[in-house]
Amino acid sequence: MASSAPIGVFDSGLGGISVARQLRKSLPHEQIIYFGDSANAPYGIKPPEEVKKLSFAIVEHFMQLNVKAIVIACNTATSAAVNDLRAHYSIPIVGMEPALKLACDLGKGKPQRVIVAATELTLREQKFANLLNRFSQNNTIFSQPCPDLVRIVEQGNLNNRNIVFDALHKYFDEYDLESIDSVVLGCTHFVFYRDYFREFLPAHTNIVDGNEGTINHLRKILEERGQLAEDSQEGSITLTNSDLSERMQNLAKSLCK
Repeated sequence: MASSAPIGVFDSGLGGISVARQLRKSLPHEQIIYFGDSANAPYGIKPPEEVKKLSFAIVEHFMQLNVKAIVIACNTATSAAVNDLRAHYSIPIVGMEPALKLACDLGKGKPQRVIVAATELTLREQKFANLLNRFSQNNTIFSQPCPDLVRIVEQGNLNNRNIVFDALHKYFDEYDLESIDSVVLGCTHFVFYRDYFREFLPAHTNIVDGNEGTINHLRKILEERGQLAEDSQEGSITLTNSDLSERMQNLAKSLCK
């Protein structure tokens, strides 16, 4: 596969734009094709087999576009489909998981109290159970599904402070937040709320997401395969979506800035 070939990035909707946007900054010479499946969002409340079927359809679409690698910019789709996708396709497929290791490592050996905010399916799947087993012996981990945080982005209400803070209070008021060391943003939609979380949480509480780690992993794979884009190539990002409405197109563009 030529180094000039594009990278496919997909999500259940608009959340993965946070990954594509970071990818554009970190690897500025790459051509990125983003696909958001907003017509079928949210994935987090669907059965795993349905998410797997949708993910295979998207990857097959990317294969027709001759991408050199695919990033599943969706923790839920990663949980449901990444192993089967890797078994079926030969190109690199990079998934995402809640950055629990990063949050726990911030304690530098001291036990941490961490809230993992994610979708219901991500928190139910075996992939997260395995992650939890690795870190729950020495740390206190709370799993918090936040489906409204996906809907708010998809409905274009991210700038409505009242709606956002009502949702944050709904999900997090039950916790003694002063005792929480980190909140993991375990859904790419939630990365758009980073400033809201910073205002909502105590100053000492870390806000952690997996976007940078995912991109670093992709860069390493492309380097090893000799497939990083040449510096002479002009990078780009193309936004596509299963919801073809003008509203969705404009919303995607606004989130990519």
